[in-house]
Amino acid sequence: MRMLPIILLSLASIFSIGLHAQTATEIVTQSDLQMRGDSSYSELTMNIIRPDWTRSMSMKSWTKGKELSLVLVTAPAKDKGSASLKRQREMWNWIPSIERVIKIAPSMLGQSWMGSDFTNDDLINQSSIVVDYTHAIHDTEVFDNDNTYVIDAIAKPDAPVVWSKVRLWISKDTYLQRKVEFFDEFDELVNTMKTYDIKQLGGRDIATRMEMVPADKPGNKTEMLTHQAQFNFAIKDSFFSQSQMKELRD
Repeated sequence: MRMLPIILLSLASIFSIGLHAQTATEIVTQSDLQMRGDSSYSELTMNIIRPDWTRSMSMKSWTKGKELSLVLVTAPAKDKGSASLKRQREMWNWIPSIERVIKIAPSMLGQSWMGSDFTNDDLINQSSIVVDYTHAIHDTEVFDNDNTYVIDAIAKPDAPVVWSKVRLWISKDTYLQRKVEFFDEFDELVNTMKTYDIKQLGGRDIATRMEMVPADKPGNKTEMLTHQAQFNFAIKDSFFSQSQMKELRD
């Protein structure tokens, strides 16, 4: 009978090893994978909301892994055909009205994307949160009835990013980012993103409404609505090219 406590202790140890707590980096990595998969395609509407006016754009977006992404504007007519491309560390914008490709220098990452409250870094360089930051669990909180990990991501020295710190609220159930706060080099809050309306699209849970709100501009926000999504399909690296960016149509 004396062996029973020892056996139970050994089983408990094995069980605890199998249920090891995830690290902050593992949580952030799983969140990134949940939101984009090995590849992704989505159809979206962006609403830029200001105190005196609102402007809407329709878009299509493709990603592959952490290094390749392409965003195409399909409406309105004056912006139709505009596109943004990321390949590894390099990024470009295609402006069809002047038939010109503009390279996005690191100094331009913090600039507004198409006049919205999203920056070039937010929209095109999203996966840098995994590779360009260190991560630590700060707290746990409930957001929108969702239990979340609160994780601080601190930019690595010399990382080519805009935000010196990003605080993420990541769902414990779905690993979706439910809230994100973006801080500058002075540790001042610049933008806050919140996500809502979780639905099944493309076989996985997706936050179909996203709001980006600047801290210093009352009444301003940009809303992103996802209508269609697909994940984990075959797509060639060559799709993510400057020639493709110029030739894409809706």
